[in-house]
Amino acid sequence: MADWRGHAWIALPLRLLLGGVFLAACWYKIAHPDEFALSIATYGIVPLWLINIFAVVLPWVELATGLLIVLGLRTRAAALLVSAMLLMFSVALVIALAKGLDTGCGCFASAQAGETITPLTVVRDAALLLPALYVLAFDRRPLGLDRIWSK
Repeated sequence: MADWRGHAWIALPLRLLLGGVFLAACWYKIAHPDEFALSIATYGIVPLWLINIFAVVLPWVELATGLLIVLGLRTRAAALLVSAMLLMFSVALVIALAKGLDTGCGCFASAQAGETITPLTVVRDAALLLPALYVLAFDRRPLGLDRIWSK
């Protein structure tokens, strides 16, 4: 089952979805690291001395990972990073909900748009984890640069 050739065709739109989400999410954070740092600080999870590092580095990791998964380059490593980030984001959202925080998730430009964290926000991030895990588990010969360069 894991070697089925159809997995690459199922995984391709999933990879494009995941990559698109991560590429869309990173631009505002890259352009406004100060606002993203404030969003991170609001969660109260990250130690104060790490907040600015997270605010600067994480959006670039999202950009690189989004590009890799879309291009099908180092696809399984990118899927692993996407899965880890989505899990981390989901846990942070659950903690924020448990604390009763009335803030945006910081996912896109949500704090500025007035979007607050709800259980639906957690469901959205958790739902994105499923295609990431599919790509990680089953996309052994992805349609993309990995396949071209492996010939």
